[in-house]
Amino acid sequence: MPPNLNPGKRAGDMLQRKMRHVFHTLLLLCAPAAMAAPFEMQFDDVNGQPVGGVVVALRSVDAGRPLARPVHAVMDQISLQFAPHVLVIPVGTPVSFPNTDSVAHQVYSFSPAKRFELELYRGKPYQPVVFDKPGIVTLGCNIHDRMRAYVYVVEAQYYARADHEGRWSVPDVEPGEYTLTIWHPLSRTQAPVLQQRVTIKAEGTQLTLRAPAQMNLRTESKLPANWDVY
Repeated sequence: MPPNLNPGKRAGDMLQRKMRHVFHTLLLLCAPAAMAAPFEMQFDDVNGQPVGGVVVALRSVDAGRPLARPVHAVMDQISLQFAPHVLVIPVGTPVSFPNTDSVAHQVYSFSPAKRFELELYRGKPYQPVVFDKPGIVTLGCNIHDRMRAYVYVVEAQYYARADHEGRWSVPDVEPGEYTLTIWHPLSRTQAPVLQQRVTIKAEGTQLTLRAPAQMNLRTESKLPANWDVY
């Protein structure tokens, strides 16, 4: 019988082909859905001095890219203050408003992105509030006028609040073109203090960004002039 008709050889060849197929299938299953690269940024004012506490959102220009999914977040009330002072969340996130303070509070917002009111309470009597629109939501207390906080609701793939030196890093951003938006909670308007297109390279990207103009921020103790708007 010719060698190429040997039943044993044919069976061995078939087994090798099956093994190669299984191996390639496993490689596909184990491979990451997309490459990821580190992204680091530093935000400075017009004079090159670090600006801490800015809110940063990074959104892909590809409309087909899925946005960040909702999370479960908490805005507490402690020592006549909201905690945290600034909460950054993706659209659709439910936020709980427990009151662990020693006095009752009445939380409200007149902001267009989310209007609501939680009648005077202590403890945790209410269901979470779902923030279903992007925008800046100013929180207040009808009993204690100096209490305020901000919920920044984003439609983006990546988001956070930079540290006190204006630094923010993400270890695993999918390379591509993005719109980067920066806002400061002491800004006098809802407008970003910076918005620009950035490119995340496959090997990673480091950026030092500078405000294009003087930001003219409020002091911590001064309430915003358009309190009920933003």
